[in-house]
Amino acid sequence: MSRPAAPEALTEPTERAGRGWTAALSLANGAIWVGWYGPLQILLALQAAELAPPGTAKESVLAWVTGAGAVVSMVANPLFGALSDRTASRFGRRTPWILAGVLGGAGALVLLAGAGTVVGMALGWCLVQLTLNAAFAAITAAVPDRVPHGQRGAVGGWLGAAQILGVVAGTGLATVAGGVVAGYLACAGFTVLGALPYVLLHRDPALPAGRRPALRLRALLAGFRISPRRHPDLAWAWLTRFLINLGNALALLYLLYYLRDVLHRPDADGGVLVLTAVNAVTLLGTVVIGGFWSDRVGRRQPFVLWAGVIMTVATGLLAGWQTWPGALCAAALLGVGFGVFTSVDFALMTQVLPAAADRGKDLGVINIANALPQVAAPVLAAPIVQHLGGYRVLYGVAAAIGLLGALLVRRIRGVA
Repeated sequence: MSRPAAPEALTEPTERAGRGWTAALSLANGAIWVGWYGPLQILLALQAAELAPPGTAKESVLAWVTGAGAVVSMVANPLFGALSDRTASRFGRRTPWILAGVLGGAGALVLLAGAGTVVGMALGWCLVQLTLNAAFAAITAAVPDRVPHGQRGAVGGWLGAAQILGVVAGTGLATVAGGVVAGYLACAGFTVLGALPYVLLHRDPALPAGRRPALRLRALLAGFRISPRRHPDLAWAWLTRFLINLGNALALLYLLYYLRDVLHRPDADGGVLVLTAVNAVTLLGTVVIGGFWSDRVGRRQPFVLWAGVIMTVATGLLAGWQTWPGALCAAALLGVGFGVFTSVDFALMTQVLPAAADRGKDLGVINIANALPQVAAPVLAAPIVQHLGGYRVLYGVAAAIGLLGALLVRRIRGVA
């Protein structure tokens, strides 16, 4: 008797993803980054300066708020990834969570706009992280669900391009909207509108109810334990991503304050927008090309390694050449390095996943390597800036951490 075919949702994809699907998923991904980075680049820093109690440094308030949000993100991403793995909706496993996440995220941004205290600001940002991570976990998992290995570098490149365009758009909306409240509302609206084409026009492969894992809390929690001994490539890939992202987070966390307090730029908000735009141009020049090139040669490690080295050089410029031209050069180099890293590292990660049935959960665990640096960066950065040598030491530490992460990619054995 022949064995029944596995549901499409649980098979390894072989057909190439279409351009329309890739474009819609990329737009949805970019919309989520608008919801994250309008606040992270501009709005939260301005709110922290307004709401900081007398005698409390704005840097400490910003560090506390972003750190709390990152903790929520670190838990929410794998949790919602696991829930999407088990979703048997006729609309697929991922689409319902994308829709619920962006609607919830937009509502949370509106609540954050009205925060009048530091506690209210922190709660609002934590809710933004909770909801948008539900959507992001589903979008990330849709790639290994629908894209074959040989196309993942390219698709990762388009997702990366959408990500940086989302960062630019979020920063731009936050800068030109006309105030903190208007900035939050603009980001909320864009987040919803950008996700609608994917939600309305594309549906994911459905998981038949008979194949749906039981939603038992103990089994769900146990599934988050992934043994580094059994899956060493996944562990090294996770550590590589964590360290490179930590170096990048340390470089970007206090960018507004760096321009204002070290370089004494008269329009620090505008300076952040200029640097973000320069970064975006160079990133867009490498993110898709890097992914296509990696697919063509069939290798991932060299691209991740040299991308990390370039980012290390860029962060070192912020430490050693503290001028506006130095900041511009650093932004350009960071874009080159992070563009290649974004697309190729994503493809590498999808190739070390243990099981098709748990793609959402496993990628959620991997995405902790994106969220945890947002927790660790404020903890490291605030005392360095305030007590241990200032911004020069901060960027030197960031460069060293990023370089270590780049070198560790060589420990991965199963992906060239």
